[in-house]
Amino acid sequence: MRLGTAEYQHVGAEYFEERGLRRHAGFWSLWALGVGAVISGDFFGWNFGLGVGGFGGLLAATGIVAVMYVCMCFSIAEMSAALPHAGGAYSFARTAMGPWGGYITGLAESIEYILTPAVIVVGIGGYAGAAIDDIFGADIPAPVYWLVFYAVFVGVNMAGAGAAFRFSIFVTICALGVLLVFWIGAVGSFSWDWATNIEPEGGNPRFLPFGWTGAAEAMPFAIWFYLAIEQLPLAAEESRNPGRDMPKALRWGILTLIVASILTLFLNAGIAPGSAEVGTSDEPLFLAFRTIFGAGAGASVLELAAVAGLAASFHAIIYAYGRRIYSLSRSGYFPRVLSLTHPQTRTPHFALAAGAVIGYSVALLIEFGDDWFGDDAPVGAVLLNMAVFGAVISYVMQMISFVRLRRRFPGIERPYVSPLGSLGALAAGLIAFATLIFLFLNSDYRLGLYGCAIWFAAGLALFAAGGRKRLVRSPEEEFALAAVAAEEAGPAAGA
Repeated sequence: MRLGTAEYQHVGAEYFEERGLRRHAGFWSLWALGVGAVISGDFFGWNFGLGVGGFGGLLAATGIVAVMYVCMCFSIAEMSAALPHAGGAYSFARTAMGPWGGYITGLAESIEYILTPAVIVVGIGGYAGAAIDDIFGADIPAPVYWLVFYAVFVGVNMAGAGAAFRFSIFVTICALGVLLVFWIGAVGSFSWDWATNIEPEGGNPRFLPFGWTGAAEAMPFAIWFYLAIEQLPLAAEESRNPGRDMPKALRWGILTLIVASILTLFLNAGIAPGSAEVGTSDEPLFLAFRTIFGAGAGASVLELAAVAGLAASFHAIIYAYGRRIYSLSRSGYFPRVLSLTHPQTRTPHFALAAGAVIGYSVALLIEFGDDWFGDDAPVGAVLLNMAVFGAVISYVMQMISFVRLRRRFPGIERPYVSPLGSLGALAAGLIAFATLIFLFLNSDYRLGLYGCAIWFAAGLALFAAGGRKRLVRSPEEEFALAAVAAEEAGPAAGA
């Protein structure tokens, strides 16, 4: 069956029987999945923004990025309630802009979600390695920690969605508990002198040591405070009531993350050793624990506890890339074998394994690629910028989708309506596009970005060459086709 530039192949009922999911998630599971996916941003990654923007530059960038995410979460809440499919962003763009729009969005998000766990596992290696070395004197290479954590958490996700959601609630609460201990311990020690102890350049003030260019370069790192909250719609087909619970979880999730980001930025940068050292550390929270509680076993134990925060995000984003690969594969955009689910657990085990192999391999490539990336480029920061590259492309596409869905398909049932409307979506899309440009300002990370661009271009070329001729009428595709048919039937028709 041919529709425009896409061709659909017939599959039998057994095709979807082999690719079924189960419904487990309520509001608290979704909230934990959303917050848990992001909470590692308060433990590691954000701090590199201090090194390029200083405290004031990162603070300004965080404020702008927070506005983007609020606008985006309201928009995604409306779309996820109206189109409750496992495809999430791909489903929104497929309905709004056709197969090419859906594929571009899904491919960009795949890059984001496959690389984000690689960023997080680098942070896990930093925290766990420092603590184990302090307590036991064991100097274990970081890639060993990466491999162990990938194996454990891919295994947890393969065990079943019910177990995955329960684990998300547990580790997210543990992560927030660790942060609460830090915030309470640090609140009386904040000092502007520590927050602004980076030596300024070019006559700039200490608050903004690298000027507004530094604030622009800090944007990708500010995004790390919130990146991946948008993955929640991927759980739509495993949610009991997505029309009600998904918007609620997105709203409360972003509020939780904004509060956490403000407290972490001020209190981690504003106590000894201050922004200058925190901005280059693989374990910034450990520096704060040493200041608050003193060096020794107590701080090391807290550092091991901090791994819970990183583990919460690691676990949740492994879930996300598994569902992203699964939904695109089920629809024929990726190889169909990747959408097979285990007959007992009903989890996409092939998709989960494939994403882990790619993410771990890219992390190893950067870790041992000193000749390409240089000794001064932190592995985590390079990977972070690569993940943000995919993220902001998908954000732009999703916000375009929101505007087009409202204009093209006003009759679609919308259980939740964004109070910010199309203006909110446009604001979020413009900030995301600006961040895409700002990514290339820092030469230390450009090679990784070029690698992502090649990955992205290769994916588009493969789809143009043949992938678009092997599509399947999955739930996302059926909804999009029905919406278009209703639109063509008459201007008053809905979907």
